This record gives sequence, structure tokens and C-alpha cells, in this order.
Amino acid sequence: MGSSGINAEYMGSSGINAEYMGKQAFAKIGEIEPDLAGEYYPLLGMDEAIRQQLVDDHFLFMSGDPNLKVGGMERDWPEGRGIFHNKDKTFLVWVNEEDQLRIISMQKGGNVNEVFSRLVRGINAVEKVVQEVSGGKKFMFDDHLGFLHSCPTNLGTGMRASVHIDLKGYAGDKAALKEICNELNIQPRGTRGESSGDTGSVYDLSNKHRLGYSEVELVQTMIDGVNAIWKKSQEREAAAAQ
Repeated sequence: MGSSGINAEYMGSSGINAEYMGKQAFAKIGEIEPDLAGEYYPLLGMDEAIRQQLVDDHFLFMSGDPNLKVGGMERDWPEGRGIFHNKDKTFLVWVNEEDQLRIISMQKGGNVNEVFSRLVRGINAVEKVVQEVSGGKKFMFDDHLGFLHSCPTNLGTGMRASVHIDLKGYAGDKAALKEICNELNIQPRGTRGESSGDTGSVYDLSNKHRLGYSEVELVQTMIDGVNAIWKKSQEREAAAAQ
């Protein structure tokens, strides 16, 4: 697919707090799925060496988003926030960043099936742990709206399947990239999310919709869209070189 990285997220709100999802609770994930075993790192009192490593890995979420501040989602920062990741750094859970839980599966390369399968196993494992430590609570779900989240744009599946890809054919022409993405129901972003600045010719391409489609349909939309955009980028790059 010409991709350099894949990321799939499930933003789940479950009525829990960070007190429940501490190191002991996250240790249970590895008991359910051994390859997902790892460590939980609370933001409050984080060791500087660990903090820097998480920054270098692009895992650490930051405060300062004006939308989160206005919505009251950064109160008492950094208390009650943390990050869990497995030993291979292919499975992450963000605690109380925007949603109460953000579950992430990622890896380099183009094996979408492997990333998605890990995501599904991870979601199921996390929900089992949530139920065990919170007295049976599950992810908040509405029959009409799907999974409930802090941001209404994530209603439905709550899943974003994305690829980091170098589109040199669209360098300096964001308008053209946005146009083809709209046609294919793809959302282009910087590699650090909606708040990213200019990231050159490398973009994060993901499914635009969350509501009204199944998870499998949204992954396929991403695959088809990225392939089409990559092909068009190659054509534009070749034409510019003539």
C-alpha cells in the first residue's frame, strides 16, 4: 500500500476512573492476551527518562488542546492520566486523554489484518478487565448512537483506521489532496492528529465516518481510499518530473 505505519483506534467511555485502571488492573490484560502484556505509566510523577522515551516513541499525549480545556476534560491535569503499552509497542491504551479510554493497535508496514485483529483482541481484553475491576460495567453503548464518546464525531463505532503515508505528489497542494479525500470518504490529517502543524508530504489518512457503518466497512474504506490516493500521488509526482 505504500504505507509506513498503521494505526487503529477505539475510543471507549466506560464510566471508570484511573484509580480502577492502575498497574494491577492493566497487568490482567497480559493474563488474557499474553502478547499484549506490558506496563502502565501514570503521568503524575512520571520519571523523566520514561517521559522522554514516550515522547521519542510519539506515544505521550499532551495537555493544551483548547477544545479539551473548554469542555472541562483537562481539569486536574495530569492527575488520573496514564499510558499503557505492551512490550512490542504495538498495543497502547491512553487513560483519560479525551475519552476515558483510547485503545490503539499499530505497527509499521501494510498488514492491516494483523493490526485490526490485535485491536479486536485488545478491546475485548480491556473490557473484560473493566468489568472485573468496576463491578460489571461495560463500555457505554446506545442502540441508536452506538458507542458514546466525549466528541460527537466519534459516535458509532468510535474507530479510526489510519495510515501514515508519504504523498510527495501532493506536496504543497493540500487543496487537491482534500478534494480527492472527500471523494473517497477519507480524512487527511497531520501525523500528530487534528492539531498537527505542517508535516511536509507525510499525512495521516483515515476513514472520515464512524457512524452508520461497521468496523469492517470502515477499514475497507480506508484501504481502498489510501490505495487510490497513493496511485494518484505517484501519477502527479511523475507528471511533475517531466
